Amino acid sequence: MDDDRQHNERSTLAADAREHLKFFQELGIELVAPSPSNAATPAPPGQNLTTTEEKTTPYAGASTTRITSPTTIANALFDHREVPKVLQLSNETFEAIQADIGDCMRCPLHQRRTQVVHTEGDRRARLMFIGEAPGADEDLLGRPFVGRAGQLLTKIIEAIGFRREEVLIGNINRCRPPGNRPPTIEEANVCRPFLLREIAIVQPQAIVVLGNTALHNLINTKIGITKLRGHFQNYNGIPVMPTYHPAYLLRDPSKKRETWEDLKKVRDYLESNNPGNAD
Repeated sequence: MDDDRQHNERSTLAADAREHLKFFQELGIELVAPSPSNAATPAPPGQNLTTTEEKTTPYAGASTTRITSPTTIANALFDHREVPKVLQLSNETFEAIQADIGDCMRCPLHQRRTQVVHTEGDRRARLMFIGEAPGADEDLLGRPFVGRAGQLLTKIIEAIGFRREEVLIGNINRCRPPGNRPPTIEEANVCRPFLLREIAIVQPQAIVVLGNTALHNLINTKIGITKLRGHFQNYNGIPVMPTYHPAYLLRDPSKKRETWEDLKKVRDYLESNNPGNAD
């Protein structure tokens, strides 16, 4: 009986490993541990990297410097210039923000929603993911990213070495737009301030914006995700990586490799700035 049980356990583990390997291959993941010799090294003092200033009108206190060549993430992120963290640490609580939102009727989206879908995860997270708005599954369950796109996002999070419960996941809008259309400018303007208040509480070390709606509403740029993905942006001193929304990856799996390249940069940046790695 013990032999049968051990055989079944080994078969289950092997099946799980094959499933994960298939997913990693779809993402173009390199299943090789990074060599310490390849770690980022500081650039000489005063070295300049090419940057491009985007002509946008940022929200109060936000910077929209586009980093066009982040070859070594930790060192190149802000062009070797000191960027003050201007985002003031908030002493609010998530509970207070959710109470403020209440049974929200501030925009027309409330008319057809099932429930408000709040930000979820570790409120001390180093990494935050921001999407567009809830879909049908999220509207039904009251949790962000729990449908097919959410399941893919969970796998991506795990692929860069985190568990879903270790990160923070939210959306620009908390109510489902009809037919899963993007939120209008007016709808986003109503809901976005609550998300920004949560960011001020958590102060994550990095943010990943998923798709154009999240990108445009956090960084306030009109440049599309295809041009900015893979390049760190700056939200009040917090590095922001734009990448494709998981729902888009389901429609076009060929973009999974590019998404993996984007997320590797985030992973490398967080590893290089992990206090636990200090000598």
